[in-house]
Amino acid sequence: MKMDFSRLLNSMAKGPLARWAEQLPEQIATGLDVKRHGDLPRWQAALAELPKVNPSSLDVSSGCLCVGEAADVDDVTRQRIEEALRQLHPWRKGPFNLFGIHIDTEWRSDWKWDRLKKHIQPLSGRTVLDVGCGNGYHCWRMWIAGAAQVIGIDPTPLFVMQFEAIRHYIRDFSVNVLPLGIDDVPAQLAAFDTVFSMGVLYHRRSPLEHIQQLYDCLKPGGELVLETLVVEGDEKTVLMPEDRYARMANVWFIPSPDMLVRWMKRCGLKDVRIVDVTPTTIEEQRSTGWMTFYSLPEFLDPDDSSKTIEGYPAPVRCIALAKRPED
Repeated sequence: MKMDFSRLLNSMAKGPLARWAEQLPEQIATGLDVKRHGDLPRWQAALAELPKVNPSSLDVSSGCLCVGEAADVDDVTRQRIEEALRQLHPWRKGPFNLFGIHIDTEWRSDWKWDRLKKHIQPLSGRTVLDVGCGNGYHCWRMWIAGAAQVIGIDPTPLFVMQFEAIRHYIRDFSVNVLPLGIDDVPAQLAAFDTVFSMGVLYHRRSPLEHIQQLYDCLKPGGELVLETLVVEGDEKTVLMPEDRYARMANVWFIPSPDMLVRWMKRCGLKDVRIVDVTPTTIEEQRSTGWMTFYSLPEFLDPDDSSKTIEGYPAPVRCIALAKRPED
């Protein structure tokens, strides 16, 4: 299956995204370079094995993105689809259901969406950027919520392949996931009505630089939806792990909610507010048949689930909203 970005590039050719469109072909080629990603041919072969089927329905009322019905395919076709999808292991964000095949992902990403959807500005007609989008589960939720165009970026090619597997059946090209990171977005683009950054901030060596990059992606008056790990404390509290946090090596700074608000205000955002603070449970993040590696239960102290295996406070996640001021 050949990925076709021509519709996206054409849609970006005029307007505030035009400057990025000029760079995208080379950026995508670099992001999907076989020399850098040795498993890419295997993932591409799995995509090519997916049979063509026209789904009779698309439903997300249960939180699971359900594409088609079991009756849309026979048993042999369903087996072919499942075998191809399993070649794209691990599946981290979801859940999905394709023609009766339930992809039980590591994260119940629908729970996060439920926590934020009632707080954000309506997405109808908006141009949206989802930074660190993984396989695009939330991108589809944004599109279903009415967004006119959704661009997700994630530097992990496997997640781009998973997104393409889902789009193979949804067949909508107003949603795209690109093999890029935030550093690939042109500086001061000011092109998006809403920007999401969920689960990224604590992976950045410079959190303020990341917030500034997100600010620069927004149109004047646009909304930032920032979701991240936090720790309990006041406006002076930041945790910097000595080494790993919950077995993750690339965690740098975990602020308190009040410190997060301070960071966002220092970067020029206004109307900053915290709309949700929720501990992560082993029901929300866990190993499954579609993500068989270690997950949250193995990241916590076996004798005290309020702590990580390293002795830090167990994961708590926070959602903050803010706006870029009007010029």
